[in-house]
Amino acid sequence: MNIYEMPELPIKDELISVLEHNQTIRIERIISTGQQSNWYDQQEHEYVVLLEGRAQLVFEDDRKVTLVKGDTLLILPHQKHRVAYTSTDPPCIWLCVFY
Repeated sequence: MNIYEMPELPIKDELISVLEHNQTIRIERIISTGQQSNWYDQQEHEYVVLLEGRAQLVFEDDRKVTLVKGDTLLILPHQKHRVAYTSTDPPCIWLCVFY
């Protein structure tokens, strides 16, 4: 698999591909093209690398984090957050490691 290989665009929903997983870790590639999310309250750590595009996450404490290509972010368990913005041109390619 090539991490930058794109589906035919546009896509209605985010495309989530589980690249690897076991009992302690899950690695996903997510492609977003303008989608936003509801609030997440995860039980695990999430280490995010934005490989392409631009995005903004909003946290429950009103903190906003803008990500651009190459940025990384660690989201701690139960740190409530949502995706408020994802670019369409270029689409966002996320590499997310849950542990």
